[in-house]
Amino acid sequence: MVSYIVAGDPNQAIGQEILDSLPKAGVDIVELGIPFTDPMADGPTIQAADIRALNAGMTLKKTLDMVRAFRTKNQTTPIILMGYYNPVYMYGASKFAVDAASVGVDGVLLVDLPPEEDGEIKSELIASGIDLIRLITPTSTGDRLKKLVKDASGFLYYVSIAGVTGTTSIDVQSVAEKIKEIREVSALPIAVGFGIRTVNDAKDVSKIADGVVIGSSFVSVVEKTIENQIVNEVMRAAQSYADALA
Repeated sequence: MVSYIVAGDPNQAIGQEILDSLPKAGVDIVELGIPFTDPMADGPTIQAADIRALNAGMTLKKTLDMVRAFRTKNQTTPIILMGYYNPVYMYGASKFAVDAASVGVDGVLLVDLPPEEDGEIKSELIASGIDLIRLITPTSTGDRLKKLVKDASGFLYYVSIAGVTGTTSIDVQSVAEKIKEIREVSALPIAVGFGIRTVNDAKDVSKIADGVVIGSSFVSVVEKTIENQIVNEVMRAAQSYADALA
């Protein structure tokens, strides 16, 4: 079970509480979103979360600070930073890789950076011992698929829909067929995200994939819940998914 939250949503203090609590609710891997002004792969729910976090003063440095604080209490749950390259580019690829490794980041997924453009950050991540997680989409086929998996490590993230997060339901049969295709060219574990909107969706995907990524469902809880109840409600949602996937 992989959970996605936006770092610092709705603010850094509550965001830290959510991050620290997720493993206790049964989450196996945490995907921590780096807030960004133009998250092109994300739907309205996560876009709004990015804006809340940015308005609360979140930055990439503060995102790394959250991971550092998390590691004082939890040294085992993997943390993947997911986001877009602009904040990393402005921070500096080499400095980012070194700092991310020093605080305990396990992997990085940069949505808008294809293999043709990721040479600089790829080499820095490899040198720092951080996995480069690659996105595979329904349109990734043939030689393109082979290129995407070539330098990936950790796991592969399969985007189950041709669209943005939180907007379309998953077609499990088509996902199963694609996973079979991916397994023919890579031995890496495959996590499936985008389009998993219900507990039943998660259960169905868990039968065919190695990991299930749940994002907009958690983020929407933050959006709809009063501040003093957010952590409890996110934990309740996470536990319901974890129970279903047990």
